[in-house]
Amino acid sequence: MTRDAQHSESMPTASSSAAAGRSPHATQPLVLLKDVNKHFGPLHVLQNINLEVTKGEVVVVIGPSGSGKSTLCRAINRLETIDDGDILIDGRKLPAEGKELANLRADVGMVFQSFNLFAHKSILENVTLGPLKVKKMKNGEAKELAMSLLKRVGVANQADKLPAQLSGGQQQRVAIARALAMKPKVMLFDEPTSALDPEMINEVLDTMVQLAKEGMTMIVVTHEMGFARKAADRVIFMADGQIVEQAAPEEFFTNPKSDRAKDFLGKILNH
Repeated sequence: MTRDAQHSESMPTASSSAAAGRSPHATQPLVLLKDVNKHFGPLHVLQNINLEVTKGEVVVVIGPSGSGKSTLCRAINRLETIDDGDILIDGRKLPAEGKELANLRADVGMVFQSFNLFAHKSILENVTLGPLKVKKMKNGEAKELAMSLLKRVGVANQADKLPAQLSGGQQQRVAIARALAMKPKVMLFDEPTSALDPEMINEVLDTMVQLAKEGMTMIVVTHEMGFARKAADRVIFMADGQIVEQAAPEEFFTNPKSDRAKDFLGKILNH
């Protein structure tokens, strides 16, 4: 958890997790951040971040722009380096570079704001590329896995098309399938709906809600408060590079403790 004071704030109980359609979480953290700091020049964007995420837990990170949310997300699979502190994935310290880092990254799926699909490859090829190249899976097995995942996210009928032939919402669901194809232990989502037209947002969020119900460990940076209420086990509120507050969704949205969170929610929920 973050600091003793934060730890004492309301946390989801096993019963609340079960009520959300998932089994109670294990006690061993799958993702662990200890005293993590990050600077961009003079700007201290992550300030002594301490965080635990257990297997099967859905943690939604919210906060104003510039609060360090995306940097936190990107640091967990070392797309951003950190200045000091430790990040562990399933008990293993995040390596600095090399093959060991690549192997550990395979355990951490990432979905970005932009879809980052290969424009010249079909949807099916986009999803099979990781299993073939990184996991050294056989071609037939990779295709079978990819088709099952495309079906799971609702775009199996688009398998032979190029990314440009799909809507933004469909492309983002393909990006989710591509990340799942690596069979990650945890999925990171960095503002996955921010580049989408409003009518496409729900189809992506519905896919993410289903993943949560299936027990996928997820850390989600988002402005979608409805998703946080529906799918999160825990909401983390960040401001000015710090974890200011965290709680179960219902408590956070109805009874925020800090003035910073109250101010943020007042602006978000009343507009």
